[in-house]
Amino acid sequence: MSSQVRLRLLPSARCLFDEPLQLKVSGLRPRQEVALKARSTDDKGAVFSSSATYKADGGGEIDLDRDPSLSGSYVGVEPNGLLWSMRADTLHRRFQKTSSLNPHVVKFSVHEVEVEGEGRLLTEVVNERCLLADGVSRRPVKEGNIRGVLFTPPGRGPFPSVLDLYTFGGGLSEKRAALLASRGFVVLTVALYGHDDMPKNITEVHLDYFEEAIRFLKKQDKVGSRGVGLTSLSKSGDLALSAASYLPHVDATVWINGCSANTAMPLYYKKNRILPALQFDASRLIPTESGAVMVKYGMHDPVAEENKATLVPIEKATGRFLFVAAEDDLNWDSKAYMDEMVERLKRHGKENFESVSYPDAGHYLEPPYGPYCPSSFHGVVGKPVVWGGKAGPHAAAEVHLWKKIQEFFREHLSCADSLPKGKL
Repeated sequence: MSSQVRLRLLPSARCLFDEPLQLKVSGLRPRQEVALKARSTDDKGAVFSSSATYKADGGGEIDLDRDPSLSGSYVGVEPNGLLWSMRADTLHRRFQKTSSLNPHVVKFSVHEVEVEGEGRLLTEVVNERCLLADGVSRRPVKEGNIRGVLFTPPGRGPFPSVLDLYTFGGGLSEKRAALLASRGFVVLTVALYGHDDMPKNITEVHLDYFEEAIRFLKKQDKVGSRGVGLTSLSKSGDLALSAASYLPHVDATVWINGCSANTAMPLYYKKNRILPALQFDASRLIPTESGAVMVKYGMHDPVAEENKATLVPIEKATGRFLFVAAEDDLNWDSKAYMDEMVERLKRHGKENFESVSYPDAGHYLEPPYGPYCPSSFHGVVGKPVVWGGKAGPHAAAEVHLWKKIQEFFREHLSCADSLPKGKL
């Protein structure tokens, strides 16, 4: 390595997963071209990497906030492009960061540019991207039927509470819940199946499970909000809609790239079937050159007369909704589902919603600065599918949405009534 070349990560080489970085290189020759690289390994052992070519200024410095990438995984001025443009070393792999205990470790490096092969390593530095802020507690939950993890911010509180329904696909995902707790929310993330002593697969969903989780969350010592928030993605979107429509104490619901109808399996509440399942037609799958299939048109139309019984009656909900749709979602037509719900609520004279859509974003809208996923294995379909979107616009959508979700919950999960007088 070159002793005079230096790569700095500002404000710190250790940060939260959802925080941007400023990368600066110094000690290069004036106008020298170098390759900046990023490399990491996910929880499943898959290697992700990115690379971009930059030219130093007259003082031998590069600032990614200012300078454009000339070629590589992305081009143009993209301060955090090395993070979101990382791709797996094998096709159809989605970045897996399900446990919150260990940071996402990214190695950034600077290399000389050579005509063939990788140039000499000039310098490298390690970035630890943590999912838990200092002082946030993590407690596994195995109480009654609930299986999940509870995250609680440090301090006395009171804090607003959120139930994270990252439930479909089996197992438990902690990333989004841990990061929300790091931003000042008490968050319970729950599994629906495939975790701990739960069944590996299910053929029906019972709303009673989420009711039990909401009760558990509300009784936590540091929870100050009168009701809870729900956050969801994909199939869990219709579960969140159903919880908001049928259960008490749901004050704010974030629906991301879901469906307006109950999908995949029937929904029960108090042993009664309340919603049949909107069906999927495998004959409508469209193959792509990558070997993954496009499933966007596989679902039956929820507003067709024969399927209207599957629509979630969101007009019954008393809480607030934030509807989020990626316009290039190739999993299903999230934008059309969102438009249908907005129209239906307006028709019922409701104003308890806001909506946002993102052009050129794909299905997996998650906390920002993780690797963009173009395709991966779909548990229900049983093969790799394309998710849609373009890496740069998708990454920008995640940054915007993450801030919006937090603002939405803070506005509609007020803890004002729980604060001592004089403390407002």
